Amino acid sequence: MKKKKTGEVRYAKYGYIFSLPFVIAFLIFQLYPVLYTAFIGFTNLKGVVTPEVHILDNPFENFQQVLTSGSFKTALGNTFFIWICNFIPQLGLALLLTAWFTDRRWKIKGQGIYKVLIYMPNIITAATIAILFKAFFDYPTSPVNDILVSVGILEKANNFLINKGVARGIVAFIQFWMWYGYTMLILISGVLGINPEIFDAAEVDGASRSQVFFQITLPNIKTIMLFTLVTSLIGGLNMFDIPKLFLLGGPDNATLTTSVYIYNQAFSGSYLYNRAAAASMIMFVIIMFFSSILFFLLREKDADGYGTDFKKIKKQQKAAKKAARKGGVA
Repeated sequence: MKKKKTGEVRYAKYGYIFSLPFVIAFLIFQLYPVLYTAFIGFTNLKGVVTPEVHILDNPFENFQQVLTSGSFKTALGNTFFIWICNFIPQLGLALLLTAWFTDRRWKIKGQGIYKVLIYMPNIITAATIAILFKAFFDYPTSPVNDILVSVGILEKANNFLINKGVARGIVAFIQFWMWYGYTMLILISGVLGINPEIFDAAEVDGASRSQVFFQITLPNIKTIMLFTLVTSLIGGLNMFDIPKLFLLGGPDNATLTTSVYIYNQAFSGSYLYNRAAAASMIMFVIIMFFSSILFFLLREKDADGYGTDFKKIKKQQKAAKKAARKGGVA
């Protein structure tokens, strides 16, 4: 039997048409480079001109060389250390500012100006910030040296940028300073999405500010927290611009990150594209691994604590559709 035409207009095809440009751009500029990079990691592609590109007899040779490389191990350790040192205070300050700006009892005036000033470091180019901080800590004359000598903390000017610990600390501080405002705005947007009636009820019940924040606000922005953690993890493990522009990975590889290592392998005279591609894929796997852990730890749970019951949700949706059909709802 032929189905009767109901006269309904199908809008799904227009959605596919509108999304087509993005899909094409994604396939050409994102998916293809990732797949080609993965392929290069198994080949002999290196040098300005490679006579014949082919897969190596030992396909994992490039990966083995990268994993056993002392420079890569140093870069990986530096990357995690700098990321942790900047993200923990970044998230802590962002949460503190979020609680401050979203607490209706404070009634802070001029919030827009404060938010703009806090977010402003994020819109300044990395090259400008690198030059700025290099001028701050330069040797023998710099604002930091002049201030410390004038107040008697230092007897004479100190070359801070040849100290490994100081160099890592400055890079971590720059990353923290640039991104805490962005993290704050993301968290504020999550808090503003919470039903205000929940806060009203808590206020009527006499809940303190700390109780409201830890027992209402934080549990309700778990999804936003997951987004913040994952994006920070991806950005932190791909840290490139500040370490590269500020001290070129020095002193003595103290600020060498994995992205700078990959850049050096591919473009700084070596032209080892295959090894750079292998290092990129190793970092891809590491990021996927830690992102999966974060998704698992912060996943939404049902009342029994065993995770979201998708089968139950589907059954409920089917039952709702049947009820709608019986009730004559289109």
